[in-house]
Amino acid sequence: MKKILFIVHCSLFTFILNAQTATTWNGKQCAVVLTYDDGLNVDLANVIPALDSVGLKGTFYISDYFDGLNAQLFQWRKAAAEGHELGNHTVWHPCEGGRPGREFVQPETDLNNYTVARMVREIKTMNNTLKAIDGKDERTFAYPCGDMKIHDTAYIDGLKNDFIAARGVASQMLTIDKVDIYNIGCYAINGQTGQQLIDLVKQAMNTHTLLVFLFHGVGGEHSLNVSLDAHSQLLHFLQQNQNNIWVAPMIDVAKYIKQYQQKK
Repeated sequence: MKKILFIVHCSLFTFILNAQTATTWNGKQCAVVLTYDDGLNVDLANVIPALDSVGLKGTFYISDYFDGLNAQLFQWRKAAAEGHELGNHTVWHPCEGGRPGREFVQPETDLNNYTVARMVREIKTMNNTLKAIDGKDERTFAYPCGDMKIHDTAYIDGLKNDFIAARGVASQMLTIDKVDIYNIGCYAINGQTGQQLIDLVKQAMNTHTLLVFLFHGVGGEHSLNVSLDAHSQLLHFLQQNQNNIWVAPMIDVAKYIKQYQQKK
């Protein structure tokens, strides 16, 4: 009798656990966030029209290292008014130089030459700029190059009151209770096919986890690039499966994660 009760108890616990995980993400199996870095011209020319055509919203982490933001202001203001998120990616996109693959880093934007105070001021300046564009106070952040420290100091520590969340670059899909809200993982995309992108989504659906895509070029303009066709295939798959996939800007998903974790 005890053995039967134990089996029934375990089965009930498994059923409840599965029921919770299958609907944890705003009533859906998983959450997907589409993020696009640097505020490139292709974001406005290619990405936003593609997102709008399927009714999805993205998160755009804006920087001005290529001195193009002034010419984009009207279009970014329009995108924000239509529900896309404008996130902070610093003014000058500073990264840690002096290591393989970082030959593009100039001395004036090398984190090795920054202080924490300088980085904090630069990030706050970009927040002010973004507020002038979209009028919003709540914001999320993305670490340029995924670099989170200046020497041995995590510079986000002095900025947590300024941001709902921050996106890192670790390739991971985590359940809602395991997400570090100030180091949210993502999958950096460079040359994958549409099917490979869709397979990542299917993995998130099966594991009931958060999947964040990190795009740079979409149809060109950046060495890290994905084709227009592959990007379109992903968007159409997400659109066709919205009953099971919660697709939302980072700020909405991050708020949801915070509320869930605080309740638990």
